[in-house]
Amino acid sequence: MMTFGSLGGVTQPSIHTSSTPLALDTRSWGYAEDFVQPDELLREAREQAITLGLEPISNGSATALRFLAHLVQARAIVEVGTGTGVSGLALFEGMGTDGIITSIDPEPERQSAARAEFTKAGVRSNRFRLIAGNPLDVLPKLRDGAYDMVFINGDKLEYVEYVAQALRLLRHGGVVVLNNALWKNLVADPDNEDDETVIIREALAAVAETEEFTPLLLPVGDGLLAAIKA
Repeated sequence: MMTFGSLGGVTQPSIHTSSTPLALDTRSWGYAEDFVQPDELLREAREQAITLGLEPISNGSATALRFLAHLVQARAIVEVGTGTGVSGLALFEGMGTDGIITSIDPEPERQSAARAEFTKAGVRSNRFRLIAGNPLDVLPKLRDGAYDMVFINGDKLEYVEYVAQALRLLRHGGVVVLNNALWKNLVADPDNEDDETVIIREALAAVAETEEFTPLLLPVGDGLLAAIKA
């Protein structure tokens, strides 16, 4: 039975069952995260991110991105938050050989690192468009309904606006994916009212309450929310 309750001022679904399922332990989580082993290039890109003081997506999250890109046969992807190319490499692995990623990040240094990783992986330069700028300035300039996938991994305080842009940018049958959907175990904590936590909850609620979206919350990495646009 599903009912709805309030979490941080945002309506959230809560599930009541007659019995509590067995919780997975850390060994099971680790087994799931590493079930598909990353290649050397992904490892290097993650190490580069850590060197720059960034938190790269986990191996499980990268695997999920690759799977989703392949599932929707993505040929055009928008990425908010380039990082050092970890997510981009995973998406390229899932796309066809002619797939193109448009990736937006306000930090040129990160994009330089990502460009180096893409080149090392043999990705042709005409398959990625790296735009250094504020995502909320760039996204409105992209074409409606022209993209198969939108991956959101930027400023947490702008997640609600990113979701609104994703709905416009995606074709029917396209997928939006939000990273950090569980945000350091804080989203599920009803007592936490930090700004980032509250905005992420609002973004999740916006997806859940949008009729065009069919959502799925995946407990991999720091949480991935995926939703298909009808």
